[in-house]
Amino acid sequence: MINPTFLEEVDRFDASLEQEATGIQRGEQESPDVGEGLTFSDYRRYSPGDDTRLIDWRLYGRTGEYYIKQFEEERSLTVHVLVDASASMDYGDPDIDTHKFEFGAKLGLGYAYLTAEAHDDFKFSIFKDRPERLDAGTSTRGEVLGLIDRVNETTPRGETDFATALESYAGLINSRSLIVIITDCLGDLDSLESGLASIAQNDVILIQLLAPGEVDPNPAGDTIFEGVESDVSQRTYFGGRLLEQYRNRVDAFINDVEARTQRLRITHAFVPTDQDFFDAFAATWIG
Repeated sequence: MINPTFLEEVDRFDASLEQEATGIQRGEQESPDVGEGLTFSDYRRYSPGDDTRLIDWRLYGRTGEYYIKQFEEERSLTVHVLVDASASMDYGDPDIDTHKFEFGAKLGLGYAYLTAEAHDDFKFSIFKDRPERLDAGTSTRGEVLGLIDRVNETTPRGETDFATALESYAGLINSRSLIVIITDCLGDLDSLESGLASIAQNDVILIQLLAPGEVDPNPAGDTIFEGVESDVSQRTYFGGRLLEQYRNRVDAFINDVEARTQRLRITHAFVPTDQDFFDAFAATWIG
């Protein structure tokens, strides 16, 4: 189960996020006629570094508080978070933060939380063979807390179809977007590459998660391996040369995923789920 207290760690990223967000806003509003030709959207509290020309002084006179006028351009960035909820993500020990789905969902929720703090929009979905949106469309801190409950009610199951899921999601993107995909990438890598190609015209980061037991398994001797997304099982003697071959194949698998993302000019980040959450988020956060 995901405890909302992890957001206290995410809060440590506020300063860098605000610097980035206000820098974008200042860049978009170089004109002395601030807001001219733009559609008024909403108000938000003034933060140090905001353009003072956007302060609503009439509202200040009534409330004694500084509020900034928001225009549509300020909320033009949408962050799309997609978390793999297939059976292979239901792996690991949640007591030591190695359960893949929960760890990955926390990374995605961290993106949603900081996006809301920056007054941008986020959309949060899980996917297997198709995307399933979990957020209610409000892009607020309260919505993130509600998402934690919905994620906790989710049990990963079924097989992943990267191409079908991502290609169908591509049709839902209609604005400047950052797309964060969180998955173990276990499945058909040609399908993964095809799905990524369908959204590669946007800014995309692929966060690849693997648990310690997948990267460097402990069993030795006579061992039964069971498929996590199929009924296939295999009994073999595991150790020595076979263990070395397994580790080499895992390294080749991670390198293959990275090579495919590089061809598409997509950011790839590999995260082992026994990594400290703050360090993992710091390594993947591109705000």
